[in-house]
Amino acid sequence: MAAVPLGFEWRVALRFLREGRMQSLLIVAGVAAGVAVITYITALIHGLQANTIAKTLGTQAHISLRAPDDVVTPIAADANFSVVLSDTQPRAQRLRSVANWQQLLPVLERMPDVVAVSPMVSGSGLALRGEASQSVALMGVELERYARIVNLRDKLVSGAWSLAPGEAMIGMELASDLGVRAGDRFTLDTGRTTETLRVSALLDMGVKDLNRRTVLVPLRSGQSLLGVPGGATVLDMQVRDVWQADALTQQLRARYDYKVESWQDNNAQLVSALKAQTISTTVIRAVVLVVVILGIASVLVVSVVQKRREIGILRAMGTTRGQVMRVFLLQGAVVGAVGSVLGVLLSWVLVAVFTAFARSVQGGALFEISLTWQDALAAAVTATCCGVLAAVIPSRSAAAMDPAQAIRM
Repeated sequence: MAAVPLGFEWRVALRFLREGRMQSLLIVAGVAAGVAVITYITALIHGLQANTIAKTLGTQAHISLRAPDDVVTPIAADANFSVVLSDTQPRAQRLRSVANWQQLLPVLERMPDVVAVSPMVSGSGLALRGEASQSVALMGVELERYARIVNLRDKLVSGAWSLAPGEAMIGMELASDLGVRAGDRFTLDTGRTTETLRVSALLDMGVKDLNRRTVLVPLRSGQSLLGVPGGATVLDMQVRDVWQADALTQQLRARYDYKVESWQDNNAQLVSALKAQTISTTVIRAVVLVVVILGIASVLVVSVVQKRREIGILRAMGTTRGQVMRVFLLQGAVVGAVGSVLGVLLSWVLVAVFTAFARSVQGGALFEISLTWQDALAAAVTATCCGVLAAVIPSRSAAAMDPAQAIRM
């Protein structure tokens, strides 16, 4: 028997697809729509989550290290009694400096995942000017260090990039409440001491409540105002990968006897919402893939029924069961590959449309959304594999046909 030419299965598979042109076009369109939905939703959710995290972490550190809370030492058990009853009153927490923070600072900076560390003295106070009185959150910082934790340059609305002794940067809402502009003065009362400060700059922190409470002063001024001479109540840290903050927090807790919190600890509801969002996206993608597989499988099953006579003739001419199986597997692969390419192109169009028409109140893009080549390639490969997987049952059915019965039908 003569050898079957190389590429025989390809030619038969493509011919079957051409003969059922309408069916082929419809299923390719279905695959393209499925891939477009998967890739577009993936890009949309990634962009939305990145924007949410960026806005959340735009005003806070990834990791914060503080002195441990004051606790009451429990009464020791008496050896003569089996039960000792005691009523322990929790201690009121006082403003405490992180022990040996000057020595700890360079150690934290040398950690491979940490990109910035900033000491801070934080507490509360009253901003006073005339009859106006506003409760504020006072933060004593080293400006250049703190700017690596929170990008204050982008939040500067008016005034100068300066935080010299006797100066303060304040939020826009607080400036409005006090009736001050850059260059004006107001009084800050912390309950320990009072100081008159000059407003060097106004800041827009992106959150109205923060704009109404934020007061930044030099670290030494904060230490003096809050009664923590030479101290730092918080060491703020910025890490390379925000999702590694929790793991690094666990390492620091195991290594040091300090109170260490990650941004995940301080934003538990946000993390839960992001996880729920990710799970929902995964479910949607899985359902779409199942629909794509069922669509390809149904078309190929119909193709097997329609081509029974042709399959019988091919088998009678010497075509092996394996070659018949490969014909239908190749059809599934071709449908999946062509549909995935068209789907990726369609998803790029959807991303462009979203970017052009989804606008914020200020007129800019609502948030950045982009389709990475990794996501596009993953979707294309997955759709192609699904096409092959969907063709397994139809191909086995076609290969199992008896040639004589198939020709007589």
